[in-house]
Amino acid sequence: MEQQHFILFKPYGYISQLNSNDDRQLRKKKFINELYDFPSGTMPVGRLDEKSEGLLLLTTDGKLCNTINSSSFEKEYYVQVDGEITEKAIEQLSRGVPIGIHGKKYQTKPCKVKKIAPPSLPERSKKIRDARHGPTSWISVTITEGKYRQVRKMTSAVDFPTLRLVRIRIGNIFLNGLKPGDTIPVNKLV
Repeated sequence: MEQQHFILFKPYGYISQLNSNDDRQLRKKKFINELYDFPSGTMPVGRLDEKSEGLLLLTTDGKLCNTINSSSFEKEYYVQVDGEITEKAIEQLSRGVPIGIHGKKYQTKPCKVKKIAPPSLPERSKKIRDARHGPTSWISVTITEGKYRQVRKMTSAVDFPTLRLVRIRIGNIFLNGLKPGDTIPVNKLV
């Protein structure tokens, strides 16, 4: 049987899994299988937490899923942070910062971070606070690892909490004008 692959713009408020065995979770959460009729055996390649948006790859190919997750594919995020981010904070993020992972300290690997102009992204389904609450700024963060809520923990570690996080790229695959919920079947992922 031929493997199937998909590119999805995961909207805010959805969980990066197709289903759950937990009845309570099924009643309260939104799953990505509500967005598209994925074939049996489809799995997400990596995850985005419920409050994060953007590029999510899915495949029926378990080997490919492991290859992308375990290798050093770059993942780029556009991140709106609370406050006017400083050069010092950008340098700290670039060098790597200590964050907590499962109750233990973890030093993130060096990564690419730069300040960017507010990107042209679709409006989020849940409004982000407005300018009356103070300034915000946008950065691009490119990492090769993917620890649980890593980018959010990184920006918080330098005192610029994340307000909005959108993954725009994995390796050579970009979000490219997709709208939240859009799903595209593709012939290959890498």
